[in-house]
Amino acid sequence: MSDKEVDPIKRFRKCYSDHLLHIWMEEYVGWITRNLPSIEGMVIRYGLYRLLFKQMKSFPLIYPGVYMTHTYGIAVGNRFSIGTGSILDGRGGITIGDHVMVSSNVAIYSSEHNMTHPYLPMASLDNIMKSVVIGDDVWIGTHVCIPGGVTIGGGAVIAAGAVVVNDVEDNCIVGGVPAKIIGKRG
Repeated sequence: MSDKEVDPIKRFRKCYSDHLLHIWMEEYVGWITRNLPSIEGMVIRYGLYRLLFKQMKSFPLIYPGVYMTHTYGIAVGNRFSIGTGSILDGRGGITIGDHVMVSSNVAIYSSEHNMTHPYLPMASLDNIMKSVVIGDDVWIGTHVCIPGGVTIGGGAVIAAGAVVVNDVEDNCIVGGVPAKIIGKRG
């Protein structure tokens, strides 16, 4: 290890020492509950994430196979649903409004690698935290990617396969890579 590199275990402990028990619970208990089928599985996941989320206003529909990490940074509103194969990484903060539908295989990340120091390996730098905010009554189509630092306005629709790198205004329909306005609701 060079003088400029930091031990990854020390870095992890420094960044997440306040959340180690939380992360352990979501990894192990989440692993056990993640793929449980039927309404029983949804009820058990509700119980787990009710304890782990920053905020949960009502019973969510968390389908089997959803992977969530750093849930201490995730807040969801009423009538939230998320489909199989989706990933939420809440370490930088994810706030989701009421009546939001997240389809299958959606990726929402609230942190990214630090690329600002070209003379240091990126793997030895701390992540940059960037929150994601999703307004009320939003539909996010399958295979969408939403990186940190994005705000999606209320009533928006994100078309399947979109990569949302800029903020989305209220009631806009966006699609493509990168996502651009392709229509308006109403």
